[in-house]
Amino acid sequence: MSLAHALLTALVERPCCGAELTDRFNRSIGYFWPATHQQIYRELATMKASGWIEPLPIETGRGRKRAYKASPAGLSELKRWVGELQAPRPVRDELMVRLRAAAILGPTALTTGVEARLAAHRATLAHYLALEEKDFSDPDTTRKQRLRHLILRAGIESEAHWIDFCERALALLDE
Repeated sequence: MSLAHALLTALVERPCCGAELTDRFNRSIGYFWPATHQQIYRELATMKASGWIEPLPIETGRGRKRAYKASPAGLSELKRWVGELQAPRPVRDELMVRLRAAAILGPTALTTGVEARLAAHRATLAHYLALEEKDFSDPDTTRKQRLRHLILRAGIESEAHWIDFCERALALLDE
């Protein structure tokens, strides 16, 4: 996946300026496809040059910001990309290598790192559960909302998995 496709998705949902896009991105897509403010602005420039987005007319008044929307070419690209086949990504996690090394070396200071990671996963899970409670408590929702909820559930289940994994790793490291 590319950042451009993530940004196109956000702009199809709602045209906006770069600052608003960055804020919206960080509160949704950014949970599973993080990007910095600079990366987003660079990608917007590339997307504009490619014809995937087009600027909206600038509003008059102070603090005017350039807003963008997906162009017909951008919509076409997004539809093409969504339909593209994708192979599962292999796991590439440094913790797995560190655990393997700890298995060979014997006791190490890895416990501290795993405890920190466990705390981070617990905090993220709490955040995701709060989002679920706030945004998805109504069972009668649209397809769009159910798909968004499915994405959030994937994050919740992933965090729960990592919490369980870290707890089991700590138990083994403490042996």
